Amino acid sequence: MPIIQKSTYGKPPAYLFNGHLETIIPSVFRKIEGVTYKRERISTPDGDFLDIDWSKVGSEKLLIISHGLEGSSDRHYAKALAKLFNQSGIDALAWNNRTCSGEMNKAPILYHHGASYDLDTVIKHVERTQSYKEYYLVGISMGGAQTLKYLGERGADLLPKIKSAAVYSTPCNLPDSAATLRLKNNAFYKKRFLGKLKAKMKLKGEQFPGLVDLDLLKRVEDFDTFDTHFTAKVHGFKDAMEFYQSVSADNWIKDIQIPTLIINALNDPLLMDRCYPTKIAEQSEFIFLEMPKRGGHTGFLVKNQEFTWAEHRFLEFLTR
Repeated sequence: MPIIQKSTYGKPPAYLFNGHLETIIPSVFRKIEGVTYKRERISTPDGDFLDIDWSKVGSEKLLIISHGLEGSSDRHYAKALAKLFNQSGIDALAWNNRTCSGEMNKAPILYHHGASYDLDTVIKHVERTQSYKEYYLVGISMGGAQTLKYLGERGADLLPKIKSAAVYSTPCNLPDSAATLRLKNNAFYKKRFLGKLKAKMKLKGEQFPGLVDLDLLKRVEDFDTFDTHFTAKVHGFKDAMEFYQSVSADNWIKDIQIPTLIINALNDPLLMDRCYPTKIAEQSEFIFLEMPKRGGHTGFLVKNQEFTWAEHRFLEFLTR
């Protein structure tokens, strides 16, 4: 489809005057009230578990939400989507990546941008145990990458009940997104993400003695080192670059066969050039690429509104 040339997102509130503020303020301060999940624990094929959180209104349609790096079903963007779609008569399920539901997982792995196999486990469980007629898939940041990879891997063989999908603030090209964390003006994000991931890797190393070098872990100060010696090693890749290239969503986007909206703001501090897959969108009848000038990373706030522009845009796109 042609790239959406004129995004409907206008200006964020005046106090959010750059991409960093548009990213940080919602992440730290935004709260969504009125969502009460019912948690279910399901088993994975490798003997691990996933915690999935339901918010039901008695619908025959289901929204499946995939969260971002070091996020969870409790993040403001997940709860907001659940609440908005519930108000529109659609059930919601927000699943938690391994280690992201508040409890360390059992297997000697964590999670990563390419973990579409866990999304597959969630969808297969829902299909076995529920009676929905339609599914919509959405993902935020890393969850968007997992969603795009899942859809492209299955292509024309995708479960017919999955009707459409939408993602935003998504690192469509993981090497380019990873490169943003080397920039000095992104030190805040690097420190925040790396600190959380190092803490989890320490617990994993204690859970499985000898799995990783805990002495080296203490000295890690950048993602290239962390992803080479820890993320890549634990998940079976040679080094960080092989990991980034192997799981990058743009390896699969061209094979997606259902209407899929990708929203990536041009001032997103965590995205670079190849995260905006313009050539793929131009050549695909299923990919709708929208690139607002503003929005930051998982921002898109609207003055005096509970829901963001991106959340309303998802509802519009998926249910039209």
